Amino acid sequence: MPGGEEEVTTTQVLEPGQKTADSRAAETEQRMTDDERFSMIISIMGATGGIIKVRDERIPEDVAMSAGYTPGVPRLGVPALRSSDASMGITNPGYRPDDTGATALPASIVVGSSFNPDLARDGGVLLGREARIRGFNIMLAGGINLARDPRNGRNFEYYSEDPLLTAVLGAGAVSGIQNQGVISTLKHYSLNCNETNRHWLDAIIDPSAHRESDLLAFQIAIERSEPGAIMSGYNKINGEYAGGNHYLLNEVLKGAWGYKGWVMSDWGATPSWEFALAGLDQESGVQADAVFWKTEPFTDPLRKAYAEGRFPKERLSDMVRRILRSLYAVGADSWGPAPEVNMEAHNEIALETARQGIVLLKNDGILPLATERPLKIAVIGGYAQLGVPSGTGSGAVLPGGGYAGIVKIGGPGPLGRARNLYLLPSSPLEELKRLLPSAEIEFDPGQTPAEAVLLARRSDVAIVFGIRVEGEGFDIADLSLPWGQDAAIEAVASANPNTVVVLETGNPVAMPWLDKVKAVVQAWYPGQAGGQAIAEVLTGTVNPSGHLPITFPADLAQTPRPDLPGLGTPWGTPTTIHYDEGAEVGYRWFAKTGDTPLFPFGHGLSYTTFAYSDLAVGGGETITARFTVTNTGEREGADVPQVYLTEAAGERRMRLLGFQRVLLGPGERRQVTIEADPRLLARFDEEAGRWRIAEGAYRVAVARSTTDLVLTGDARLSARLFGS
Repeated sequence: MPGGEEEVTTTQVLEPGQKTADSRAAETEQRMTDDERFSMIISIMGATGGIIKVRDERIPEDVAMSAGYTPGVPRLGVPALRSSDASMGITNPGYRPDDTGATALPASIVVGSSFNPDLARDGGVLLGREARIRGFNIMLAGGINLARDPRNGRNFEYYSEDPLLTAVLGAGAVSGIQNQGVISTLKHYSLNCNETNRHWLDAIIDPSAHRESDLLAFQIAIERSEPGAIMSGYNKINGEYAGGNHYLLNEVLKGAWGYKGWVMSDWGATPSWEFALAGLDQESGVQADAVFWKTEPFTDPLRKAYAEGRFPKERLSDMVRRILRSLYAVGADSWGPAPEVNMEAHNEIALETARQGIVLLKNDGILPLATERPLKIAVIGGYAQLGVPSGTGSGAVLPGGGYAGIVKIGGPGPLGRARNLYLLPSSPLEELKRLLPSAEIEFDPGQTPAEAVLLARRSDVAIVFGIRVEGEGFDIADLSLPWGQDAAIEAVASANPNTVVVLETGNPVAMPWLDKVKAVVQAWYPGQAGGQAIAEVLTGTVNPSGHLPITFPADLAQTPRPDLPGLGTPWGTPTTIHYDEGAEVGYRWFAKTGDTPLFPFGHGLSYTTFAYSDLAVGGGETITARFTVTNTGEREGADVPQVYLTEAAGERRMRLLGFQRVLLGPGERRQVTIEADPRLLARFDEEAGRWRIAEGAYRVAVARSTTDLVLTGDARLSARLFGS
């Protein structure tokens, strides 16, 4: 494991006669009283000073605040459940004043750009270890919603727009967390693809298309990682709330897929006790429901329905058994001493994630920066003298030593007070000075374009940092940079032809200045070591290897919804979004329409070059592609060759079938083999409830991106109906 820490494996090998998690759960639940059963199916939110202002008397005084608390059953050896948000580290949104801070990892979209499942798992192990030392046994991690809209405020918490890439990376993170004996969720099930009026949003989608896209991401991730819990979303899906959607929870998740863990709600997403009949097993953050819906449905209302015979005991038992099973299966009930945590090693994981996830979008030969002669470098904007930005909301992490700065922004609705610019203490300016000791480096805040121009004119190179605040509860209005930054970049680029733009955002960015700058680096929200990683890429200390996990449109007119429904309406406005693109999400949509994006999915430049050759494609029941990757440049670098389906039995259809991150020295070559999950070659037959492959010729391409197809080959597949 990077950083030198040993993993703590909690997976148990059953000896003859040893009880399974299922049998233990059944036995424990059978011994419970009804009061104990009902206590297990709610979680109580700690006081934050925000939505929940005071400590709930149901949380014992000796229990630290957290996102959710569920009392255990000590007489039966059942521990209390304590959960924390964990998209980018162990969060502390006002819960624990004495917490000294956690590792602030890069955003999940940075992991998406790495195309590296091992890196995702390393981050998961880190989360599990830091959870253990705080006593948390549930991580609200595993955000795997697809990036359907480049304005979604939470896209930075998710991995990509593609179901396969998303599933593989999400499964890696969950597996790493649960390796430490800590339960992880996958979330938000499903179609939590916009934040605008999310409690009142109805996502309309064709059921088969849903199975081929967002649900396929969940299905593959569940198969690969066996998460202890699934968290539902706030939104409705085809008219029914996600947390009370019988079709999705009972028929698909627990029925067709055979999921054995439990389904928890998101915080404040349970308006009715009847959600328990539809498949919801636990109401999370009950006080939030009292705020939003004026009731705690799984306390008094559910007990009343139970007493009146409207809620069957068998269902209550099932809810409790699912929770207990996950506790036992993951080992969260049998912790030994907390593991030693090496925060320096964890910083190395954060650093390596940022290194691998930074994407070089454009380079007209200016990067890496010359080190053989002294340079005059202007660093402009983005609070680069202080640190790097982070996304906001439940994913924001308090780093060790605190933030380098907090800029209050605010906004409407209950999450408006949490909408701040959080700066993590890793200054790109100071890191550039460290790596370029002979350079003359000056900083300008970029708040006045005229002043930035004066500095740019007397510099050899101008590096402009563009930032944007994105986060939970808000969608961005468009893809522009706020606070006049686009105008500032234009002005600087006009004054200095050697202008480099570094973008720190959670979503794609419009670039009206693209033709005027020499290079563009997409750094996303790069975490607590992000300043160092950015400086290393700019100077060539690190060879960039990130690839875009989301398509950058040339403008919003290229997207399925140029005008986002509900955007700008008051919080609480009922909103309907028709996902008419169905399964054709992101690059699939662009392949269908024929539009040329600003930058395509999979795109990413390097300081070396790679060639692909010797493609061999096999068919039968699925497709296998075998080819050779060669580093044709003069320095070591990592490449991510991608294999796409481009035609299926006479139908144009683009699907990512597989990928592999390959590290090669100069002149080195390696053979890569990709075997496609057959569901990526199929259509889902809703009537049959199965996947259907049509007989015929299937074309695949080995590519650098969705618009740079290098090698193509064909294979025949047999007709078949399979899976569920």
